[in-house]
Amino acid sequence: MGRSVRMFEIIQLLRNSDKPCTAQKIAEELEVTKRTVYRDIASLQALRIPIEGEAGVGYIMRSGFDLPPINFDIEEAEAITVGLAMIARTGDKGLKRAARSAAQKLTDATPLSSTLFASSWGAEEPSSVDLSDVRKAIREERKLKITYSNADHLHSERTILPIAIAYHSEAIVLAGWCELRRDFRHFRPDRISSCCILPETFLGEGDRLRQEWIKSYSEWL
Repeated sequence: MGRSVRMFEIIQLLRNSDKPCTAQKIAEELEVTKRTVYRDIASLQALRIPIEGEAGVGYIMRSGFDLPPINFDIEEAEAITVGLAMIARTGDKGLKRAARSAAQKLTDATPLSSTLFASSWGAEEPSSVDLSDVRKAIREERKLKITYSNADHLHSERTILPIAIAYHSEAIVLAGWCELRRDFRHFRPDRISSCCILPETFLGEGDRLRQEWIKSYSEWL
């Protein structure tokens, strides 16, 4: 989720709440850290968005504030319709849930195309790992401990620094720096039998590792 989208979501949460929302609640809803919420709210307040409150108490939106209407031309509406529909192919239940929510919000704001459809056929949803947790670990730059089975059904435990997820038509691929192999590795979530987010972080290293991975493994993208 980009920062502009996240700030929009914060405004929506505050507009739809009849009581103060704590930073913790907002962070859990958007799957980010409280520090990120504090920073985004400070930016919104600097833009004169009428958000009142403080850390530890909660935040509210003063009445009378509304967002400007969103309008798309026909090409933009068709692109959004197809793009959101194709998220069903990813096998990521969190993204699919978010796509349905986004589609409803956009439909409430402006009509999207009702003439275009996309097949939901694609990668299967992994049964033993929640990709929402993996994406959270990537955003927060936290290490993952996984139990992995390769193509030859050999099991191993790995500690990885997750940096990206690639959604292919038939499979999902998690890219990360593997501490065991001391190199970048690709893991299929459907072969991960257990996964937990560790308290250890790699803060400030994610972008650098991602750029190195993109440079070395551009054929995966």
